[in-house]
Amino acid sequence: MSRFGNSAKTQFLDGFLETSIYASHDDLAARCKFNFSYFDVQPAGQDFEEWDHGQLKKLLNKLKDYSRESLSHWRAQPVGAAGTVLAIYGAFPTAKSDFKAPQHVPKEAQWGRFRLESAVRLVGFVLPSECSGVVHPVTKQKFDCNTFYVAFLDANHKFYKTEKK
Repeated sequence: MSRFGNSAKTQFLDGFLETSIYASHDDLAARCKFNFSYFDVQPAGQDFEEWDHGQLKKLLNKLKDYSRESLSHWRAQPVGAAGTVLAIYGAFPTAKSDFKAPQHVPKEAQWGRFRLESAVRLVGFVLPSECSGVVHPVTKQKFDCNTFYVAFLDANHKFYKTEKK
């Protein structure tokens, strides 16, 4: 060690907070993720180009907020009269939807939606809980059941239509 210290450098480096993913207070592993690799544009939905700057800004802010918690948290979080922020329906709701099930989505998909505001929905799927931690035989990667795979932008509530009361 040098006899001469660099106090400005030391003071600067001491100003940074140091944390770890292994710290008891860290919840990084529990936070949900969003994956857009299965995104599909259909007549019932919209592409990103069809949403204006304000709509896209709201979407990104919602994604930022939602990614602070796990998917199970959002499935339990009440919203509206009797719903939750995230609803998982299971199989694709063919009879209740103006959308068509994309052929490139795995058959194990559990379809659902995030409620963004009023009639606006972010539609996609999750993997069933029995896939959690299972290693894919070819890629050797573990499946993640805390990821929401986005398939559609639904500005008009056409994915899972309900009766008006």
